[in-house]
Amino acid sequence: MTYLWIKSFHLLFVMAWMATVFYLPRILVNVAEAGNEPAVKARLVLMGRRLYRFGHNMFGLAFLLGLMLWQGWRVFPGVLPNFGDAHWLHAKLVLVALLLAYFIWTGRLLKRSESGGALPASKTLRIMNELPVFVLLGVIFLVIAKPF
Repeated sequence: MTYLWIKSFHLLFVMAWMATVFYLPRILVNVAEAGNEPAVKARLVLMGRRLYRFGHNMFGLAFLLGLMLWQGWRVFPGVLPNFGDAHWLHAKLVLVALLLAYFIWTGRLLKRSESGGALPASKTLRIMNELPVFVLLGVIFLVIAKPF
């Protein structure tokens, strides 16, 4: 039962983090399209900063629980499973690292816009906004199918 509770909370925090991964670029699109409206831009940047901070917290909790799921058998043998040579898990971790790099990149774009720097064109940001969906699909497939 402990394993299922840890897994449930891990999934909850992953979903919360992914919400920020999907929504932060959307805020950046709106910042890029705000033009010469400083009040709107300031509000969007504030929302982005708060969302980014929330995303960091959610990723941290998801990471700790994921680490416990992956390596917890060393601390709690018999309670948590040993995944052994789960190569699907290694592939999943690579995709999660890509999502984390993307999340950090969007945070840097937010910081750049806050300090008055230029953002990529809104069309570019819209396209970039769609990429994590495909990476997440890969993560989901690996977790469910465990193909190797």
